[in-house]
Amino acid sequence: MASLSSQPEDTNAGKKDPGPLMRLILQAAKDKSAPSSASMESKEPESSQSSKAVETKESKKDLNWYLPLYKAALQGDWESARKFFDQDPDAVTAKITKVSETALHVAVGTGRAIHFVKELLELIPTEALATLRDQVGQTALHYAAISGNVKAAQILVSKNQDLPNVHSDTLVFPIHSAALYANKDMISYLLTVTKDDKDPSPFADKSGVDLLNLVTLAEFYDLALYLVQLYPCLATLKSAAGKTALNMIAGKPSPFLRRSSLNVWQRFLYSCLPSKFGNIYSQDNERVTENPAGGPQICSKLCCPIPFFTKLKFSGCQKCRLVIWKVIECLVPQARCIRNASLMHQQALQLVKYLCKEIAKLDYSTAVSMFDTPILLGASMGNSEIVEEILDSFPPAIWSRNRMGHNIFLLAVTNRRENVFNLLYQMSEHKQLALQLQDVKGNNILHLAGKLATQDQLNRVSGAALQMQRELQWYKEVEKYVLPESRDSRNSDRRTPALEFSTEHRDLIKDGEKWMKDTANSCTVAAALIATIAFAASITVPGGNNGDNGFPIFSANTAFIVFAVSDALSLFSSTASLLMFLSILTARYAEVDFLYSLPKRLIIGLVTLFLSITSMMIAFSATLYLVFGKKKAWTLIPVAALACLPVTLFVTLQFPLLMDMIRSTYYPGIFGKQQTSKRLLF
Repeated sequence: MASLSSQPEDTNAGKKDPGPLMRLILQAAKDKSAPSSASMESKEPESSQSSKAVETKESKKDLNWYLPLYKAALQGDWESARKFFDQDPDAVTAKITKVSETALHVAVGTGRAIHFVKELLELIPTEALATLRDQVGQTALHYAAISGNVKAAQILVSKNQDLPNVHSDTLVFPIHSAALYANKDMISYLLTVTKDDKDPSPFADKSGVDLLNLVTLAEFYDLALYLVQLYPCLATLKSAAGKTALNMIAGKPSPFLRRSSLNVWQRFLYSCLPSKFGNIYSQDNERVTENPAGGPQICSKLCCPIPFFTKLKFSGCQKCRLVIWKVIECLVPQARCIRNASLMHQQALQLVKYLCKEIAKLDYSTAVSMFDTPILLGASMGNSEIVEEILDSFPPAIWSRNRMGHNIFLLAVTNRRENVFNLLYQMSEHKQLALQLQDVKGNNILHLAGKLATQDQLNRVSGAALQMQRELQWYKEVEKYVLPESRDSRNSDRRTPALEFSTEHRDLIKDGEKWMKDTANSCTVAAALIATIAFAASITVPGGNNGDNGFPIFSANTAFIVFAVSDALSLFSSTASLLMFLSILTARYAEVDFLYSLPKRLIIGLVTLFLSITSMMIAFSATLYLVFGKKKAWTLIPVAALACLPVTLFVTLQFPLLMDMIRSTYYPGIFGKQQTSKRLLF
């Protein structure tokens, strides 16, 4: 051991000492070489930068190299792609675009080329499918979900069943991508293959809320109802932006079908709808089966289109109506749109009921905070069904107020949402407490009725005069619900409700006066011309007079009697019309005149003008028959057809305005109890 330990010492001892001078020279050499190494270290980043530049050039070159493959994937040209793969086998999984897409991403994203996808998957290992991602971490299944390529998605999942649970770098699952791009068939399919026992799960916590909100935003209310029934906790969770599914649906007026927005023909089709035409997510009638992929339980008809007959039991009358409706759908394409709109309405209503029921189970303070935004948003958008369901599930929500201090009824008046305001007719007298509130500017509900409506609400009525009439109707209706002292109360601008109305509607009154006078002037000219023609025709009868006794030659003819009666009616009605339009031109145009006086005069003037035009055409047709139609009865057909042309034009152009004025002036109006059997608890 001693010899081993002393061996190095003996070796060093055997060498000669270089001496002090030699040691200094060696040390100087070392010091001289030090800067050289440092300079090499400093140059190392430059070499790395140059190598990166080379790599960048190579990558650009590679993208140009892969351009034929990119075109082949877009076109689904497998023969060209196969030749390229024979030349470059690594191109099967290579990044061929600037965003790191592979040929599989491109082919799947086109929505076509299923044969191309099948052949390409034969060359890609199964375990590599989950690792083939673009620059944000999206797999080929994400691209299939975005494009709605269900067939390609089925092929990909059959190759690797874990793909539906592979998320991108931003934690976006394929089912989220399908919901974001509103691909309903893809969502339905991915629901059957996506597993909820993986971590993270697309159906849990924030990810599940985002999925539910996206599905609701896409207006797939049946899928949203299905999701929230499987995972009830999603109904009470908020997304990162603080939105719930109830918030999303409250801000969308489209799901609720309004009969007032339908024309006469559409209302007739709506009245023919069967009371039961099915719901694919009805738990009472559908069988729920286990998902073989290990995901959530799936309805047996989830991936199928909505069937026509889905109820299990029908009475004889219901079966007859279903058959009749099916025939109507075949003959009238618009009937299918009405059916779909009605079905969407029912699905949205079921979803709202379920969401309200789940939120109402929470503690009081949490439920209040969860209901605040939806009920106020629903009142602003005119979603009376949502407001009604929230109040029915949680009556204290009636006290919800926004930053301006507006509750649901103040918002309904501000935004002119009569369907929300009409909920008052379903409430008890306790509603008076909610109607006497004021906002932060001291406005009571009558002040808000005195403010000018938004332009989109004014445009719901044609003509400035009718718009002014509608504003007066709102003011008079709201005035019934305020206390006497509230009619004279002043807001922060020191205005009473009446003064607020006059100030806000000053310009609309001028526009209404101009509209009425322009209409009256135009119709006055027409009425004067008709009166002139009718008077001239009455003194120059067709065929002339008998020189012996002065009687008309055709006085014994039936056609002459028709001429005489219709000409007299034309003269009298045109004169009456002329007088009514003159009274409109000389009216005082006070605010209250727009409620009944001016519309009534315009209605009478238009009706008498229509009567004068019709009778003038009859008189003219009778004259033609008397003069040219002797022993030619067939002339009645073309004459009658031509005479109907101006009458039809008048009806087409002016009759809608006339009917709007009659409904607005003499019908019950937009206010009143809604057609519902539900009576609110409040």
